[in-house]
Amino acid sequence: MGYRGGGGSGGGGAGAQMNNLVPFTPMVKILMIINVVVWLVGQMIVEKYFLPGPYLSEYLSLIPSYVVEKFFIWQFFTYMFLHSSSLFHILFNMLMLWWLGGELEQRWGPKFFLSFYLVSGVGAAIIYCICIFAYAMATGDLAGWLSPVVGASGAIFGLLVAYGIIFGERVVYFMMVFPMKAKYFVMILGGVEAVNLLTSGISGSQVANLAHLGGLISGYLFLVLYTKFKQGRWRNQSGGRGGRGLKLVVNNDPNKDKKDKGDGPRYWN
Repeated sequence: MGYRGGGGSGGGGAGAQMNNLVPFTPMVKILMIINVVVWLVGQMIVEKYFLPGPYLSEYLSLIPSYVVEKFFIWQFFTYMFLHSSSLFHILFNMLMLWWLGGELEQRWGPKFFLSFYLVSGVGAAIIYCICIFAYAMATGDLAGWLSPVVGASGAIFGLLVAYGIIFGERVVYFMMVFPMKAKYFVMILGGVEAVNLLTSGISGSQVANLAHLGGLISGYLFLVLYTKFKQGRWRNQSGGRGGRGLKLVVNNDPNKDKKDKGDGPRYWN
């Protein structure tokens, strides 16, 4: 998933059995192509053999000190399209993007799916930089402050929390063996990331567990805030009527309002 310093191995020993036929949707396909081309052509060929220095990694990966001190704010976005030199890193991330993203894009549509994916990735980067800055100020440890982070895992962990909400009752297999509902699977992965962060420290591991947790948080907050916005607009259209309880909107069909303004929004289960 996410890597700090461009090395090491990660991912975790957990897997999930998805639907037998996972859809290979258009936006997921585009994102996978961009990631693979950037990694194979840009990082593995151009940067290694044609550039005199690691310019792609230096200027496009997420380096908190560069973001704060040099205002390289584009790194909040670009880091999620770079990966370490490990084939496993990009392979695992692209498989997760396909397994999780295919069904979510099929449910949401490509525009909302892309928005959610990018917001989760950028949000993970912002949370990561804030926490790393606070940690460096409090402890004087600059390892995380100066180290690059690459990988799509912040965005993918956002997809993971959305998958756990929408398909929460679906049975998946933890570590390919233990059956459990998807919502519990997501909770366990979040707990594993939190424990890894506590045991290895914020800057003590090459796997950016903090960015993973940032993706979970960003994805969830996006869904909550978007739901409040949609429900507020729906109440305005219906003259202020509507329930008080907050449920997460599941139907993001952009043509819904045009087709039927009389119905309220549909929700997450």
